Amino acid sequence: MRTLITGITGFVGGHLAERLAAAGHSLAGVGRSATWPGRLEHLAGTAELHAADLLDTGRVEDVLKQVRPEWLFHLAGYANTGGSFREPGSCWRDNLDATRSLYDAVVRSGVRPRILFVSTGLIYGDPDAPDAACDERTTLKPASPYAASKAAADIVSYQYTRSAGLDIVRVRLFNQIGPRQSADYAVANFARQIAAAEMRRQEPAMTTGDLSARRDITDVRDMVAAFPLLLEKGKTGEAYNAGRGTTYRIQELLDRLLAQATIPIEVRQAVEPGRKADTTITRADTSKLRAATGWEPHIALDQTLADILADWRQQAG
Repeated sequence: MRTLITGITGFVGGHLAERLAAAGHSLAGVGRSATWPGRLEHLAGTAELHAADLLDTGRVEDVLKQVRPEWLFHLAGYANTGGSFREPGSCWRDNLDATRSLYDAVVRSGVRPRILFVSTGLIYGDPDAPDAACDERTTLKPASPYAASKAAADIVSYQYTRSAGLDIVRVRLFNQIGPRQSADYAVANFARQIAAAEMRRQEPAMTTGDLSARRDITDVRDMVAAFPLLLEKGKTGEAYNAGRGTTYRIQELLDRLLAQATIPIEVRQAVEPGRKADTTITRADTSKLRAATGWEPHIALDQTLADILADWRQQAG
């Protein structure tokens, strides 16, 4: 299968590329640079990397004509919820405008791949009841510029299936964690600080943000396993939630990581004022995805946390 991945050099994109390469796909990717980041250099022999800004519709059209993908996974975009409060303009540009530009390039190219648009469960916002799970019919109440821009791109993806006839399936990811995730994200940042303290590169103390939020957490390697299944079995125009269906307090994730530390570590909370309006609870109803594809997450949370901590220890070492 000829496959193109936007955002192939990112956290989710790299794990997806590894999975598809192992399955024998002919892989190409789009990134802002034609240079692989160090931790993904092993993909250089299995995937072509094309430098393109998705806002450059003509350049993206050229890539599509060259690769002629049968499948296209659209992962590229602005992904930092906290950062989106500080730079909403960049967030809207990279999520909504870039998605529209990509679809326009597909229309102009004459290439007609099956497309998976990767959205986020944060578009639902807080549930109406504390323990309620969001299904695909839940009202969208995005609470951050990141979530709002992804909601808009999610809706425009549906619109392009109607107005332009593109073959687009949407998947709404709840939180994914795993090795190689940036320390801009909570669990990765906790593991980074633990590894640094163990190596005596910082004092045996760590700084965190608000630990009260609850998140539906899935290993990124389980999450990307759903992507090809959705292009095989998902329906054009439909949206599917992907997640574990269980919420964990951020405090519990930190406690589980600290239990794996080799030294005692003090925790100091410093709540970021700009995120006071962010979504506090997320939980996915994934029955639609499971019924359509048979997908199930298999990696236990403690195994994921151990792998993340091992990854940061390797970097620290």
